[in-house]
Amino acid sequence: MERSLVLRIKTKVDDMKPIFLSVLSSILLFNTTYAQKFDLGSWNILNLKYSVSDKWSVFGEAQLRSLKFYNNFHYYEYKGGVNFKVHKNAILALGAGSYQTYKKGGNFVLPKNNDEFRIWPQIIVFQSLGKFKIEQRYRAEFRFTSNGYRNRFRYRLGLSHPFGIERNNFKPFQISASNEVFFTDNQPYFERNRMLVALNYKPSQSTTLQVGYLHQFDYKINDETGRDFLQLGYFMEIFRKQSTKKNYDIDLKDN
Repeated sequence: MERSLVLRIKTKVDDMKPIFLSVLSSILLFNTTYAQKFDLGSWNILNLKYSVSDKWSVFGEAQLRSLKFYNNFHYYEYKGGVNFKVHKNAILALGAGSYQTYKKGGNFVLPKNNDEFRIWPQIIVFQSLGKFKIEQRYRAEFRFTSNGYRNRFRYRLGLSHPFGIERNNFKPFQISASNEVFFTDNQPYFERNRMLVALNYKPSQSTTLQVGYLHQFDYKINDETGRDFLQLGYFMEIFRKQSTKKNYDIDLKDN
């Protein structure tokens, strides 16, 4: 009986995989058709995390962005850091990385707009509200740019909901939404707003695939610019000891 139940669950989960792939294919087809008209850019993430224990983990991430649909690539970054779980609902992190921004009008047009090295401490606190998970991220950025040293402060509020038939202590799907504001210590203080709506699929304990829509609004004294992106992400987590990880929830992914 138990084997029959497991087989039925596995069959239902397998039946849901084409749904995710169908949604992803539809989004890609829509964006391929209309991206040029709406100036939709691409935002690509590759993230690797190694969990040393229940409390400690290290990570590395690379991002590649374009202002058109996989054309006019203007930005890339690579970064890494360490996480420490100070409480069951709080995680401290320290990261650093390189952030490179090129001029508009083509693929990696020189000279660069900005060549930056950044150090950033952050804290993430989260709580459950029924079937939803609320996450708040506070980050300070110490930015060593080609235009001089700058400070920046970020606050992100996110809401996520996992769904699907649970297997191996995790549900395979998650819908999430987040909004993040960026501030500086110089006028006009408010610098940017970033909104993301995403669908995640977790085919295994260690892998998460993400597809989402991201809108970014940049504020300048004499200029206001809004940008839209299709976000695709691949996230892999490696566990030193599988038995130490008892709940494989899908967290809000970095951006």
